Amino acid sequence: MTKVLTVYYSRKGENYFGGSIRSIEKGNTERVAEFIQKAVGGDLFELETVREYAKDYHECTNEAAQEKKSNARPALKKLPECIDEYDVIFLGFPNWWGTAPMPVFTFLDAFDFSGKKIAPFCTNEGSGMGSSENDIRKECPGANVLSGLSIRGSDAGKSETKAAAWAKQVLK
Repeated sequence: MTKVLTVYYSRKGENYFGGSIRSIEKGNTERVAEFIQKAVGGDLFELETVREYAKDYHECTNEAAQEKKSNARPALKKLPECIDEYDVIFLGFPNWWGTAPMPVFTFLDAFDFSGKKIAPFCTNEGSGMGSSENDIRKECPGANVLSGLSIRGSDAGKSETKAAAWAKQVLK
């Protein structure tokens, strides 16, 4: 039996929605992660940074750009105890500056993903997966990193059918 872990990093508060900034109570990536977990079961784990990003969207994007430039690994509040029992890891994140946010790389650096299947998914407003799939492959030698699922953030709340179909296909 395949053991599944859905891990995600998501931003609540100010987000970009097709040309404007609006505040949301639940992050777009969190919504998609919940749809995936509902469709295929397994465990759900949220990555949270020790130091919160700026509440202001534009300040947050500046912080994210600096982190990417310095290849930072922001501290996380907690990590899963162990990932050994999992066969498939669904890995969700917003696309920040063309790839996964640096807290996702903090998670990836913490474990050996050899022999694991990693299925990345991201939310964005048109930039797709960016270089995230290749970046994850570089970070996780020995893992089978699949082609990811890109969901427009402003459509995240109505992406359940698309996310569920993709997740079920990953497990075939």
